Parts: sequence; structure tokens; C-alpha cells
Amino acid sequence: MANQHNKNHDQEGKETVEFFKDLDKEALNIESFLEKNARTLSIGFAVLILAVLGWFGYQQFILGPKNEEATTSYLAAQKNLADGKEDIALGGKSVANPGFMGTYEEYGSTKVGKLSAYNAGLIEFKKGNYQKAYDLLDKFSSANKVLVALKYGAMADCLSNLNKADDALSMADKASSASDDPYTSYYFTKKAGMLALALKRNADAKKYFSTIDEKYQDYDNGQSDAFIEMTKYY
Repeated sequence: MANQHNKNHDQEGKETVEFFKDLDKEALNIESFLEKNARTLSIGFAVLILAVLGWFGYQQFILGPKNEEATTSYLAAQKNLADGKEDIALGGKSVANPGFMGTYEEYGSTKVGKLSAYNAGLIEFKKGNYQKAYDLLDKFSSANKVLVALKYGAMADCLSNLNKADDALSMADKASSASDDPYTSYYFTKKAGMLALALKRNADAKKYFSTIDEKYQDYDNGQSDAFIEMTKYY
């Protein structure tokens, strides 16, 4: 049963990476993040209660409706993206069609707004606007470690295309350790190894491929052995 669970978990990680890599549509999960962590203290009790009520009011009456509005805008952009209308999905040029850009600019404080920045960054990358893509991806944040790893990996690709190979390697290294998901870690460890090899940083490349050989053989099919051998001569 445990092995089956691990296989399912590994497959899920692999599908997630491929999902974002190909700009496919992901189901959006909107979750409430209201946190009540108030401790009743005799001193300053009234101030604390006011602060909690103020936070609750902000969540309930300001951020809540914004999340709903942002979701509507995001889903419209996502539909255009699924239909292959990337320029329309990117949007940002009119109120009538906010697209991912407009959704981020208007609702950047919400989770959907941040996800819109991520999607806009991926579209800008496909268009060859690597600095714009990097800046947008940098706006994205999430408690989901796999998504954060994907963000760093995409930023590494931007830096590579901006001829900032050393920075790209650092970002790929960051991606490789950002998630506990084994396939995601394998994927970006290999990316970091390839970048290190291209930079002739053979000691670093060997480290990455040795890590794959030790931890991720199930995904690599023995390829890491050949890359380790290459570090001796390349």
C-alpha cells in the first residue's frame, strides 16, 4: 500500500511539472486564508480584539469579493489561453479584456492575482520577452512548494535566454531544492547539472548528477552515469 502511495505521489509531481511546462490549464484552487491566532491578554485586550475584527473585516468585505472578481477575470483569460488566443489571454490593454496582466495589476494582492502574474510570465517567455517574463514570474508566490519550484525553474530559463548563465545556474539550483516532491527535484537537479556542464563547471555538474544517481534513479534510467562520465572529459 505504501509503495502504491509513493508511486501515485511521484506521478502527481511529474504531471504537475509537465502541466506548467506546456502551458496547459490547471484547476484553480481558491482557499480561504483567514487565520485567527488571538490570545486573550489582560493588557491590551481591547486593542487586540479591534485588530482581529479589523483583519476579519478586511478578509470578509474587501479581500473576499476581490478574490471572486479576480477569479472571474482569471478564468476568462484561462479560457482564451486554452483556445490558443495567447495575446488576448495576456490582455492588459483594456478594461473589457483584463487578461492575466490586467488581473494581476488589479488584484495583485490576491492568490489569483499572483497566479495571473505567473501565467502572464509564461506567455511573455513564449513571445521571447525574457526580461518581462522574469519580472512577472518574480511576482508569483505560493505556499505550494511545487509551484514555487516551477517558478524558479522558469526564471532560470529566462536568465539563460538573457545570457546570464551563472545566474541561471543559481536559480536552477534553487528550483532543485524548493520542493519535497521527488520528480520535481529530479527535474531541476538535472537542469542545474546541464547548465553547470555547459559552463564547464564540471565539479558542480558532477555533484548534481551524483545526486540524481543517489536519489532519483527511478526517473533517470541510468542517464546520470553517462553525464558523470562526461564531467571527466568535457
